This record gives sequence, structure tokens and C-alpha cells, in this order.
Amino acid sequence: MENIGYAGLTLLVILTISRVFQGAISRLSILIGLAVGTLVAVATGQADFSAVGHARPLALPPVLHFGSPTFEVGAIVSMTIVILVIMTETTADLLAIGEIVGTEVGPRRVADGLRADMAATTVAPLFGTFPCSAFAQNVGLVALTGVKSRYVVATGGLVLLLLGLLPPVGAVVAAIPYPVLGGAGIVLFGSVAAAGIRSLSRVQYQDNLNMVIVSVAVAVGIIPIAAPTFWDAFPESFRVVMDSGISATALVAVVLNLLFNEVTAGNRPGASVFAASQDRRDSLGERLHGDRRAAR
Repeated sequence: MENIGYAGLTLLVILTISRVFQGAISRLSILIGLAVGTLVAVATGQADFSAVGHARPLALPPVLHFGSPTFEVGAIVSMTIVILVIMTETTADLLAIGEIVGTEVGPRRVADGLRADMAATTVAPLFGTFPCSAFAQNVGLVALTGVKSRYVVATGGLVLLLLGLLPPVGAVVAAIPYPVLGGAGIVLFGSVAAAGIRSLSRVQYQDNLNMVIVSVAVAVGIIPIAAPTFWDAFPESFRVVMDSGISATALVAVVLNLLFNEVTAGNRPGASVFAASQDRRDSLGERLHGDRRAAR
């Protein structure tokens, strides 16, 4: 209950600032919420910032900290699958950003975004870190703050790069309690989901099988959450893909879209049973409306 209280307080501060204030203060709602939640955690003894005093004032990242790279076939195959999952998530983030800022995201822009993501991933291991990923939380920040300028984002990236050279800053961030971060995460990840719903609302569902594609893809993506052991009996390479809701949803959506929309042989209007049932409900509603008018 204590942890839920910290998360709820952080969420309440963010919602209150977003509702009451406008302009710059409203755009800082996430940061203010994190600060308030952390201060309350410090006052109640649930946050430990002792590591900040022991951190070095400046540190450069070591090159090849874990030694020279080694290459094994199994690791290469596994990491290739992981990278495909990351690229799928990055593509979804790019499309969500396009929805939020109101700009068209075509194949060229997606390809440029993936090249930037993979270029950073290529450099990252030299400094002993993980492959880069376009975190969905950042999409939520754009939606909440309303800041859509690429120059602001680039400047923010430069600031983060400089802060990464200051271990005390990293110690401060690491000391923020997880429940406080969770309270802010509710808003951030919810914004990403809302952007996805808005994207799906633009899909044409009449006289096609798009409803089937969306429903099956989303359902398969939920399996790892609803039944974490569902894919345990399958080969490791298969589980790596299907245990990620992002990659599983993307794989099913792409395959079904190819089979139902790109392969047009045998297609006919109104093929979806869902669309047909909706039409029947509409027809029934029209008949009832007509009967009422006749009775009057």
C-alpha cells in the first residue's frame, strides 16, 4: 500500500498540474510529479541518495570495457531476432509520433528513423552498453508536453549526453524510487496506447477483413501477458519472437495483411463475419425504427 501511495501521489500531481495550469508549467507536469514524489519518499525515509556523495564528479565511458568482441552463430541469430523486435517497436513509435505531431510518416521517414536507431546501436557496444531502442515513454512525453520541435529534441539529446558524463546525476536518477517512476509511467504508457488507438481509428473496416487482422494480432500480442508460459514448449528461437507482445503482434499483423489484403485472389466485399454481423445489427435497427414510425 505504501508503494501504491507513492505512485498515486505522483500520478495525482501530474494530473492536477495538467488540469489546472497551462503553458510551461503544464509541460513540466511529469518532471514536477517525479520531483514531488521523490521528495515525499525522502521525507518518509524511502529514498536513499547516499550514493550521490560517493560518485566521481566526471567520468568518461570506457571503450570495450568487457574486452574484445567475440562472434558465435547462436548469439548472432538470437541478437538478429532481438534487433528485428527493436526495429518493430521503433517503427511503431515513429508512426505514433507522426499521429501526435500531425505529419505524414511514409516509408522514407521510417527508413531514416531505423537507420538512425541502428547507427546508434552499432556504436553503443563500444562503450559497454546495450542496443539502442526508441522508448515508447518518449512518445508519451511528446504527447503530454506538446513540444514537437526537432531542434528541442536534439538539444535535449545533447544535454542528456553531457549529463551522462556526470556520475552524480546518474546516481540521483538511480535513487528515484520505482513506485514514483511507476506513477509517471501510467501517464506515459497510456499516452502511447491512446496514440495507437487513434491510429487504428483511421483504418477502414468496411467491406474487408481488417477487423479480423486487428483482432487476431492484438489477441496474439496479449498472450505473453495473459499466459506467460504459453510458448514454453516451443523452440528457443520461436519463443524469443513470440514472447514479445510487440514482435508477435507485428508478425501476425503483417502476415495476415499480406494474405488478406495483398493477395487479392478470391476476395469479395463484406467477407468479414464481424462486418456482416454489424450490418445485420444496423439493418435490424433500421427495421425497428421503421416499425416505430409506422406505429406512430
